[in-house]
Amino acid sequence: MKLQDRDKRALMLWAIAITLLLGWWATRKEDVPLPGVPRVTDIPSAELRLRRLRQLAAVVPDKQAVLKQATAELESREKGLIQADTAAQAQAQLLQTLRKLGKGSNPPLDLRNSEIGMVKPYADRYGEVTVAINFEARIEQLVQLLADLTAQKEIIGVNDLRIGSANPKEKTMPVRLSVSGLVRRDLVPDKKVPGSL
Repeated sequence: MKLQDRDKRALMLWAIAITLLLGWWATRKEDVPLPGVPRVTDIPSAELRLRRLRQLAAVVPDKQAVLKQATAELESREKGLIQADTAAQAQAQLLQTLRKLGKGSNPPLDLRNSEIGMVKPYADRYGEVTVAINFEARIEQLVQLLADLTAQKEIIGVNDLRIGSANPKEKTMPVRLSVSGLVRRDLVPDKKVPGSL
């Protein structure tokens, strides 16, 4: 197949056009702004943008200092979590704390029955373990036990307090005390939704 003069001229024009287009594209590529960065066309706009960027950069060390302070405060507060490998160990540790406080009372409290509650999530970062105990105590013993609970290094608190009718001869009353403590979130078992895999 032989090319005619007209076809030869068209191919040469196409080659020149493609060469010019590639040359223009290669020089234009350097002029394209980065994604997300506005294109600055004049000097006052560039100076204003530079001033804003310097202001933003000056704030970064202050924000890092605030973050470091907040992180340190969070770590000091999380030292109050009950430290255990499993939720059952955390519940046993909470029960042991209650028994220790009961023995330290004058006269010692007889903690008869204890119930271990469910482990449940507390907010989105922690878990909550609960223990309930039954005992008989005088009013001053109960007040002292509650005061001793607040003095513990662990983050524990009273959920429920029920006091029965007093025994007038011995000046004691039946008490049911439910206490909770905070643990790490990974100790809370995941609840499976029925029908899910």
